[in-house]
Amino acid sequence: MTDESQNVCENCGAGLAIDDPEDTDEETMTEDYDLLVIGAGSGLDVASAYHSRGKRVALVEPGPLGGTCLNRGCIPSKMLIHRADIVETIKDADRFHIDASVEDISFKDIIDEVNETVGEDAASIEQAVRESDDYDLYKAKAEFVDEKTVEVDGTRITADQVLISAGTRPLIPPVDGLEDVEYMTSKEALEREQAPGHMIIIGGGYIATELAHFYKAMGTDITIIEMSDVLVGNEDREISEKFTEIAREQFDVHTEMKATAVDQDGDTFSVTALDTEETEHTFDGDALLVAAGRVPNTDSLNVEAAGVETDDRGFIETDEKLQTSADGVYALGDIAGNYMFKHSANLEAQYAMWNMLLDRGEAVDYTAMPHAIFSRPEVAGVGMTEQQLEENGRDYRVARYDYSDTGKGMALKEEDGFVKVLADPETDEILGCHIMGPHAAKLIHEVLVAMRHGDGTVEEIADTIHIHPALNEVVQRAFNQL
Repeated sequence: MTDESQNVCENCGAGLAIDDPEDTDEETMTEDYDLLVIGAGSGLDVASAYHSRGKRVALVEPGPLGGTCLNRGCIPSKMLIHRADIVETIKDADRFHIDASVEDISFKDIIDEVNETVGEDAASIEQAVRESDDYDLYKAKAEFVDEKTVEVDGTRITADQVLISAGTRPLIPPVDGLEDVEYMTSKEALEREQAPGHMIIIGGGYIATELAHFYKAMGTDITIIEMSDVLVGNEDREISEKFTEIAREQFDVHTEMKATAVDQDGDTFSVTALDTEETEHTFDGDALLVAAGRVPNTDSLNVEAAGVETDDRGFIETDEKLQTSADGVYALGDIAGNYMFKHSANLEAQYAMWNMLLDRGEAVDYTAMPHAIFSRPEVAGVGMTEQQLEENGRDYRVARYDYSDTGKGMALKEEDGFVKVLADPETDEILGCHIMGPHAAKLIHEVLVAMRHGDGTVEEIADTIHIHPALNEVVQRAFNQL
């Protein structure tokens, strides 16, 4: 999809070949394009492919270019988490009889450096857009007014084909008083100039736990309030339970508790929560983070005017080829709600290009779609969880292997990490693999290759020669148990 004439956003995986919008008059006017892309995340790949083939493209994005991943998600959060990992490694040095300590953390410098890097990347993408011909950027919100027609800052834009990739935003739960206090979402949490002394987090998913890891390393005390009985509840149950146990050693964790009211007095936030017995609890802190999930941006787009149907949660419904209910209108990424990962959005962008531009009519192959949580401990998974297999009534075999039973695991003094494998008892097909521990997001990849491009069986991993004593042996040995 890219060639030497195109610019590439290396952090986001988006290929770019881009241009400047024409000046418009005060009165409403109409501009016609071959392609209209709403949202400048993974949809940039599709826009680039069209433009490189001489098509006229309109890109609508009110915020910085690069999408949630570059500006408010994956990239800045992982840059900050790496610094947290360094701090925790130093603090952990005494376990290895090394005298080391963290004397000072320049929190503001850390935040400024990360956001400056992200800002420069976003600005370079926009500059590339503005320097290209027949690739018009509209820096304003879009709203559908008809089929394949949006209105943007007084200009009506129509196109032969439309791609909606406008993403999601933080879910704000219905908690009394929340709208009247200065709470943070993940966006503001990545931009603070000073680490708070005590942060209260409403939510216990991956965003909550990743940010909890970062802020704890920076010296902040953390309280987590989560409605479920475990943190990261979408993981395999064994992973979730062990993760929660470890989290309780690091943070003040309150599960099976629902936040019902929030109040702010000066710099102090008070959160009231109810447990399963309707007993009231109050938690105080000097910062409040709401990390209760994500909601699609379809409501602000008025997609119904375009004939685009959504599900009961507001996500755009697509077929297996990413086509919406409206002819010539496609959707990808978080707003389509298939898999809410950057790597899945990049995959969908490839198929959207094939199906929209090249008319291949190919169904998206989501085989072995992985995910990871870059917390402490790190988590990665692919395929089905044990509870999903049980709910579906499917027979399976299960095996696990501890990091500590490998040479590298002993060297790391890793006591909690493990690899869990689920497989079909008759065919040995890999049904799922779940890892918790150091470098989990890296270790999962040989399983992904086997599931997606190999024969997808246990033997494919077990029979592969693994370097001794590399950490990858823990994966092989888990498969060997089967």
